[in-house]
Amino acid sequence: MIKADERREEIADYVIKLGQVRIDDLVEHFGVSRMTIHRHIDQLAHQGVLRKLHGAVTVQPSGLYESAFRYRVTVGRAEKDALAHAALDYIEAGQSVMLDDSTTANAIAPLLLDIKPLTVITNSVATAALLTNVDDIDFICLGGQYHRTYNAYIGIVCENAVAQLRANLLICSASAISGTTAFIQDQHVVRVKQAMFAASTKRILAVDHSKFDKVALHVFDDLTRFDAVLTTDGISDAQAQKLEQAGVKLRVVNMARP
Repeated sequence: MIKADERREEIADYVIKLGQVRIDDLVEHFGVSRMTIHRHIDQLAHQGVLRKLHGAVTVQPSGLYESAFRYRVTVGRAEKDALAHAALDYIEAGQSVMLDDSTTANAIAPLLLDIKPLTVITNSVATAALLTNVDDIDFICLGGQYHRTYNAYIGIVCENAVAQLRANLLICSASAISGTTAFIQDQHVVRVKQAMFAASTKRILAVDHSKFDKVALHVFDDLTRFDAVLTTDGISDAQAQKLEQAGVKLRVVNMARP
């Protein structure tokens, strides 16, 4: 049975894609009761992701990107926090660390305040807001074309900026994983991530277990090329064993972290 937060994510994505959807259409599309739909919509409205209308639901009028990014930050928050704390094991004071635009990497940003000095490089506007003007953090914000959906800079200008830099460590995420391949949905986002991968000496991929056995449109890279792949303990033993046998340096993060 699909988990409640995964169902809410599907509902939010569906409404964000269409802009406005009738409640009856949501009931029919997802094959659940009106009570279930209303319960999910109430939670999404409370999070500020969607807005309820009479018999329908719509994205917040403050803007599509704000709804999408704000929602992605709240989804799987416990998993993101666990992965963020685990990623700290790979960061040392004095390093240059590159963070992608993912909400998983964004969860790492506030934790970096305890590991200084650092040079931090990112295209994420949300991460920039957390790390600008912090003592002992040399912050580099990659420019480019601002994309509201991801609240980040992407495009050829961003790719060129990344190519001129070298980082000790990249921490990034992916939209989906099938077999040993990581995927990204957006073609412009994947190009920036690939540029970051090429510009970094060590690469860490952090993805929660729900991303496995799914696909997105564009290939990012093979999991065996990452120095570590961090995921949460919801991954099955069979899945983990299969990945390890394929040569993936998998680290399963315990959600019951003390």
